[in-house]
Amino acid sequence: MGFLFLALFVSCGNKKTKIDPFSTFTEMVDSASHTGVADTLQAAEVQEEPKPMEADELFDDFVFNYASDEALQRQRTEFPLPFYNDDTPTRIEEKDWKHDYLFTQQNCYTLLFDNEEDMDMVGDTTLTSVQVEWIFLDTRMVKKYYFERKRGMWMLEAINLRHIEKGENENFVEFYTNFAADSLYQSRHIHNPLQFITIDPDDEFSILETTMDVNQWFAFRPTLPTDRLSNINYGQKNEDLSNSKILKVNGIGNGYSNVFYFRKRGGEWELYKYEDTSI
Repeated sequence: MGFLFLALFVSCGNKKTKIDPFSTFTEMVDSASHTGVADTLQAAEVQEEPKPMEADELFDDFVFNYASDEALQRQRTEFPLPFYNDDTPTRIEEKDWKHDYLFTQQNCYTLLFDNEEDMDMVGDTTLTSVQVEWIFLDTRMVKKYYFERKRGMWMLEAINLRHIEKGENENFVEFYTNFAADSLYQSRHIHNPLQFITIDPDDEFSILETTMDVNQWFAFRPTLPTDRLSNINYGQKNEDLSNSKILKVNGIGNGYSNVFYFRKRGGEWELYKYEDTSI
């Protein structure tokens, strides 16, 4: 009887589902593995989201980072990017985008203002819209990059390439093109004596205000950009009918700083003041 009972117990036991003693541990490992992968993917997605940075506070700091860092440039460009070529719209996909160094591979960049008060806008941290411009002197074309600050981050939203329209600083651009390239023309459009502001050679912390004649100008004049001008429009007016223009030339990493003050008198432009505070 005992033998038959034992045989029956073993037979019934064989019909039960086979239990894997490691199943619970395996589930724990799988769960941890999947959780780890999910966390990694989530972290990667978070890293890809652009975040505000300290340089976003001041546009000048941002634009140099944007132009120098290819990865940052792609993060801070809204794709597909609207591109207008003489008002013909197209869109640039991210795969077709090529790193744009803007003016950072040059020795200097230029800024245009109508008056000295507008020059203070350069350090304004409350700006939300800024345009970076290339003014091509030979072709009279303007290439304009539209930057907007959203959620504390500067983003490139569009690019526009078009001809300078009549009355759109064309008169000054035409004058400057001749002034920078033609020495004879230049000599006829310099006020004599020319106001000159520079660092005092005997005290580098003091500013010296003096004058120079045309001959002295040609002896010490700096090199002027002749093919194109850059400009960062922080919101300054740059009006077509303005009778004054200021061209500021800033060196990139070399301490160069020159400012040229132009005014229109008797219907013609002239350089009446020159400032060199290079260090």
